[in-house]
Amino acid sequence: METKNEPVVISVKHLHKSFKLPTERAWGLKQAIFNRLKGIKGYKEQKVLNGISFDIYKNEFVGIVGRNGSGKSTLLKTLAKIYFPEKGKLEINGTLIPFIELGVGFNMDLTGRENVYLNGALLGFSNKEMDAMYDEIVDFAELRPFMDQKLKNFSSGMQVRLAFSIAIRAKGDILLLDEVLAVGDAEFQKKCNDYFATIKGHQTVILVTHDMGNVKKYCSRAILIENGKIALDDEPQKVAEAYEKLWS
Repeated sequence: METKNEPVVISVKHLHKSFKLPTERAWGLKQAIFNRLKGIKGYKEQKVLNGISFDIYKNEFVGIVGRNGSGKSTLLKTLAKIYFPEKGKLEINGTLIPFIELGVGFNMDLTGRENVYLNGALLGFSNKEMDAMYDEIVDFAELRPFMDQKLKNFSSGMQVRLAFSIAIRAKGDILLLDEVLAVGDAEFQKKCNDYFATIKGHQTVILVTHDMGNVKKYCSRAILIENGKIALDDEPQKVAEAYEKLWS
């Protein structure tokens, strides 16, 4: 790949992340003490990220790909600081906007309008900043007639559109997307596709996906993760071919 001339906005060095999975349950204090004395942990440790290192440069559109369980979503949540690594170093230079799970940052008993401001506050934006973004968010989501209704009355598709619109219109430096590129009906999908074509090369985007078509279409670089390690960090076409070979 070409030498990067842009500044580094995300630096990941030797990142490790694991989870404790229970193997047997201790019924009562006596059993828990017995297990401890016998050295029985009651859980096993599953390594998910195993020493991952990479840099992401300003305005790169990077695809993160891999089979289910490879560690890619855990990596994204670690970048979003939902998870914290046991080892390694993570540096983020700039405002990071995650679109990872529907419902995160939403309150179903508040209106759509109130949820826009709530979500913005969770992302670190002031009311004044959200005032400036509000019309763009609502117009992109195409939900203006519904914004004074409670979110619990929105369909799941409407909720996705609102969350997605907040993420892409919140004027962050870095956008994290998990398994989503275009949401909603065909017309809204086209709007999303047009948007990503517009920001390619002008905003830093990290996309976790299984869709190699989107990797090749939008990404300037891609990273293949296998068993918690980077198997390949290269041009999108090469990484897409390597990913497809995993299934052959």
